[in-house]
Amino acid sequence: MLNDVEAAVLAEIDEAAIGRTLLELIAVPSVTGSAAESELQHLLAGRLERLGLDVDLWSMDLEALRAHPDFPGTEAEREEAWGLAAVTPDGGDGPTFVLQGHVDVVPPGDVDAWDGDPFVPRVTGDVVHGRGACDMKAGLVAHLAALTAIRAAGVRLRGRVGVHFVVGEEDGGLGAFGTLRRGHRGDVCVITEPTGGALITANAGALTFRLAVPGKAAHGSARDQGVSAIDAYVPLHGALGRLEAERNADPHPLMAEHPIPYALSVGTVRAGDWASSVPDLLVAQGRLGVRLGEDPAEARAAFERCVAEACAQDPWLREHPATVTWPGGQFASGRLPEGHPLPGVMRGAYADAVGGGAGLRECGAPYGSDLRLYAGAGIPTLQFGPGDIRVAHSARERVSVGEVVGVARALAVTVLRAVGTK
Repeated sequence: MLNDVEAAVLAEIDEAAIGRTLLELIAVPSVTGSAAESELQHLLAGRLERLGLDVDLWSMDLEALRAHPDFPGTEAEREEAWGLAAVTPDGGDGPTFVLQGHVDVVPPGDVDAWDGDPFVPRVTGDVVHGRGACDMKAGLVAHLAALTAIRAAGVRLRGRVGVHFVVGEEDGGLGAFGTLRRGHRGDVCVITEPTGGALITANAGALTFRLAVPGKAAHGSARDQGVSAIDAYVPLHGALGRLEAERNADPHPLMAEHPIPYALSVGTVRAGDWASSVPDLLVAQGRLGVRLGEDPAEARAAFERCVAEACAQDPWLREHPATVTWPGGQFASGRLPEGHPLPGVMRGAYADAVGGGAGLRECGAPYGSDLRLYAGAGIPTLQFGPGDIRVAHSARERVSVGEVVGVARALAVTVLRAVGTK
């Protein structure tokens, strides 16, 4: 049941303001690495300052971060990165509850697949469409709405509420890594990635790989004098498929609902530079899923061993083996400690603030996220946010304003119960 303080806070949740803020944030085309990503960080810093928080907005030292041995990698080119963290100024000896979310979005892709400009949000009834609608501008708005309500109600907290809005999540986790390296921490954390009504307490990892397969160039009319790198790649592709099946044979119970919890996917294949030449090089890039609790080094070793064994069985590749490198984002796995009370607190808060909290199932997600960086820093973390990951990164991306409101209400009560009030 809600107490008087919780009821007063929920009375400050403003659905109309949530809708307006969501439209405002989607309209900023904050693609990973772009100038608009930095623009949104400054916009959000102003909002947090107006809420009376102590705000730290800083230009990240990219050279120093990239030189760190634990740097998670990046894929997008960038000239700058801004960190943004804030904390409520009052509070006593209670814990610090971190509200975390990323401001960057993936590119819109084929704009003709959209019904209008991807960064001009379109509203149909209760649903807002646009790039970043659910991944994860809606989650940022839920954080802001919960925090605004707590501040508007004048609640005196026993602990503190921290806010970490980060860049570069989509290509590795630069923003979260830099925020933690700067010393911004907390006792628990909720990331409002789109979870479709589930409590995500674990993430698989994902490692970007580059596979270079050699061939032998020749004129296309005399292809028998050459070796096509495309043909040489075919047995390797089959071997990678078998490796994926092996690595998914016995998934962790948290991942069991996913058909392929640790996917191995080849995303790009490029070969040749002239139509009438036998291609002498094929480059395939993709992602290797990392199992829960698996050291990324072990996952890389398994992949490299698979490639080496496949090369050893092929007459051409035996003498001209493919090479493996690991550019781009490197996501380890991560999870909330088993038995941690945070999921129970969130279920109870959702039941009291929204209804039906007992139905919030706990599961893992097959994709990498910032959860693993916070978990790796010793901060118990889960994901719970508005929207469905199945429409993220697509021209169908959308979110229900009502769902954002529900998450904001649940977050507000969760924070009050976890941090405590005076």
